[in-house]
Amino acid sequence: MKLLPFLKRVAHDECGSTAIEYGLIASLIVIASIGAFEAVANENTGLWAVVSDKVANNLGE
Repeated sequence: MKLLPFLKRVAHDECGSTAIEYGLIASLIVIASIGAFEAVANENTGLWAVVSDKVANNLGE
């Protein structure tokens, strides 16, 4: 088998390109979701820390 004609044929083949594109889109969505979840978690942790401090101050602890 000649390597150069095989590589040219593989380079021009577009059968799997759609699946790769969908995979890249899905990975970008996952990365954005992880960033958003982390931001929400940090905000939520800060909120509950404030609530805990206010409750402790009102109870006199």
